[in-house]
Amino acid sequence: MVVLAASIVGKSGKVLVSRQFVDMSRIRIEGLLAAFPKLIGTGKQHTYIETENMRYVYQPIEALYLLLITNKQSNILEDLDTLRLLSKLVPEYSYSLDEEGICRHAFELIFAFDEVISLGHKENVTVAQVKQYCEMESHEEKLHKLVMQSKINETKDVMKRKANEIDKSKIEKNKGDKGGFGPLTSMGSGRIENSFSDMSISSTGTGFGLSTDVDSFSTKPKGRPTASAAAPPKGLGMKLGKSQKTNQFLESLKAEGEVILEDVQPRLSQSRTAAPPLTDPVTLSVEEKLNVTLKRDGGVGSFDVQGTLSLQILNQEDGHIQVQVQTGDNQAISFKTHPNMNKELFAHDYILGLKDPNRPFPTGQASDAAGVGLLKWRMQSTDESMVPLTINCWPSSSGNETYVSIEYEASSMFDLRNVVISVPLPALREAPNVSQIDGEWRYDSRNSILEWSVLLIDNSNRSGSMEFVVPQADSSAFFPISVRFAATETFSDLKVTNIIPLKGGNPPKFAQRTQLITENYQVV
Repeated sequence: MVVLAASIVGKSGKVLVSRQFVDMSRIRIEGLLAAFPKLIGTGKQHTYIETENMRYVYQPIEALYLLLITNKQSNILEDLDTLRLLSKLVPEYSYSLDEEGICRHAFELIFAFDEVISLGHKENVTVAQVKQYCEMESHEEKLHKLVMQSKINETKDVMKRKANEIDKSKIEKNKGDKGGFGPLTSMGSGRIENSFSDMSISSTGTGFGLSTDVDSFSTKPKGRPTASAAAPPKGLGMKLGKSQKTNQFLESLKAEGEVILEDVQPRLSQSRTAAPPLTDPVTLSVEEKLNVTLKRDGGVGSFDVQGTLSLQILNQEDGHIQVQVQTGDNQAISFKTHPNMNKELFAHDYILGLKDPNRPFPTGQASDAAGVGLLKWRMQSTDESMVPLTINCWPSSSGNETYVSIEYEASSMFDLRNVVISVPLPALREAPNVSQIDGEWRYDSRNSILEWSVLLIDNSNRSGSMEFVVPQADSSAFFPISVRFAATETFSDLKVTNIIPLKGGNPPKFAQRTQLITENYQVV
């Protein structure tokens, strides 16, 4: 009277996770799992199957099955209770209930199964207790992390010593070198020692992150200097900044192709505001992901929009609800409800509710959880008027230089936020010369990418342009151009209009979040 195994299998019979609780051979358990898909019938209301010696107790979770294999003498009521507890645990460890998500969190699920079932018998635990037991700290893990951190610190110390050695070798190498704008000789000095000093730091264009150094030569007489030689040149005055030793080390890095940023510059990723924590009892999130490929000569290669409506509930007492939505007039969008949703209710009244009205929606306290997916939709098109942002790139060569003009045109459908247009460039020793730009720019020398940033595109700037010059290069070197942006409106124009409580009383307060983001948006 025990549970033999707990497994998660696909509709086709593919085994994703399986945990055995009794001594069984691999061939035996694989045979039992392989027979399960063949035994499932269609149109049956119950979720158990009995064979001559075994009983399968299962529950569908989206496109998968959560399965318990027991003997026929097992108490089916206790097995159903165990199955219910496992079904609550699976979404806690894998927010994406598909094959990829389950396989990614397979070990966490196995550890959770072990906390629920011991030697085939159910333990008296709750979901919160299982999560607490699985997250308990390990002394060996702490010790391992301390050892790894000490190794990292030791490596950093070695790197600092190496940097100092390189710095000293550069100073020795520069001794005796000739150069500059005419050496200043002083009386009684037998040898001139040239050294670099960082004169000033000037920012280019918009201050978006590019900085260039202007170097000058200064001479320092060896031996005892005279008063005229020791006095600073007129007009320079006192200099504030890095020491000469640090400047020379930075100069050696720049000679190897690195771009040194003098000040901490704002990064593009920081412009994206993080989602605020959940404060409302019910939060509904509408998200559409945009995958677009545009041709460099005009036209649409591919256009695909995938949207989801997800639900997050903080308190368990607010789980007995239904969600009423309103869709836009876009006939090209096809909606698909979750398998546990009442399809007829949505088709007639646009209300999203569970097939079993006595069953509540799952709850979660984590503010970064993905939520419970209620509705999915998709739209594909080849109509260029549906594209929210088009990019035109015009490279032209003249002599030893290539002049590149890029312009964007935004549709009036959406106001776009945090727009970043990334243009690949040929390998350059210096940053490109940007002569005109609507917005801000930044040059990523490590990846040789010019990033054009516009914080907001609305009716005041539906079009904009940028011009820059680089050494002569082929026109294909500036493609593919990648674009990313976000918007607070969607193609589906889906809106949540009402929350319907199923057990009477006032409907819980709800909040709605809507966003359109780019997943892969390129000009090729």
